[in-house]
Amino acid sequence: MKDTLDLVHRFNAHPDSRCWFVAWNPRGTLLASCGGDRAIRIWGKEGDSWECKCVLSDGHQRTVRKVAWSPCGNYLASASFDATTCIWKKNNNDFESLTVLEGHENEVKCVAWAPSGNLLATCSRDKSVWVWEVDEEDEYECVSVVNSHTQDVKHVVWHPTQELLASASYDNTVCIYKEEDDDWEVRATLEGHTSTVWSLAFDPNGQRLASCSDDRTVKIWKECQPGDGDSAEGTWKCVCTLSGFHDRTIYDIAWCRLTGALATACGDDGVRIFKEDATSDPDQPIFSLSAHVPRAHSQDINCVAWHPKEAGLLATCSDNGEIGIWKYKSEE
Repeated sequence: MKDTLDLVHRFNAHPDSRCWFVAWNPRGTLLASCGGDRAIRIWGKEGDSWECKCVLSDGHQRTVRKVAWSPCGNYLASASFDATTCIWKKNNNDFESLTVLEGHENEVKCVAWAPSGNLLATCSRDKSVWVWEVDEEDEYECVSVVNSHTQDVKHVVWHPTQELLASASYDNTVCIYKEEDDDWEVRATLEGHTSTVWSLAFDPNGQRLASCSDDRTVKIWKECQPGDGDSAEGTWKCVCTLSGFHDRTIYDIAWCRLTGALATACGDDGVRIFKEDATSDPDQPIFSLSAHVPRAHSQDINCVAWHPKEAGLLATCSDNGEIGIWKYKSEE
């Protein structure tokens, strides 16, 4: 491995608590983090270090599991174990609580905005995925509840350009949804993992989906197109499995929009970067381990997030409450 992943900065984001998730705003100027301390923190770079710009501590009664920025960057959504999702509106350097989305029976595990900014998806331990519509008055209405999984739903992610939604579950499957006659329906169920699917990431153009699992593998799925042999259009097939690289559960995966590199967060405390062979067949892609930091944090790594504007800049967070900022350099 000639490629390198170097630590740029490390800071304690949620003292005495787990840091569950980090998310860059669309311009890459702010980083939001959330944790077991029920707080959301907004970080900004000052010189060479990162400083906490504000703390949102009055929105949730329990652990905040995920945060997501709206495509315009003016709103932040937070999903909590208290069964609610909060919507925060950016107001200069502060954030105000705009509304609280209720309806899930128990823990909300993830929240994600559609690329248009007009739709929001949430998922929960109650096995359901909810799709919410947002209007110009900042009113949120649930337009669909889909009960396609048989267990806890861990993650939801939108296609980068289409209104296509994917979810990952404790039932070992991935579901793909599309709107049909004003309702959201499952278009495909991706089966192949042998244990919990923790996270998902679309590639930059949305043609492929990466999934990571408790079975210690990463799978790359590709949407079948007309002319793909026996496969029907709209179905997805597994075109690559990365196995033997991780020693424990893979909790998160991120696909860099700028470089095409794949990053994973693992329960073995390691961060790994995979690079696709440029000459490989898209229907049979070859990914190799490009960089690996075995003890990136002292405890489980929960999240990896690529910077949206600066190629190779990666944020990670851990059970030890820390955030790490890394620089990935690839020797082409």
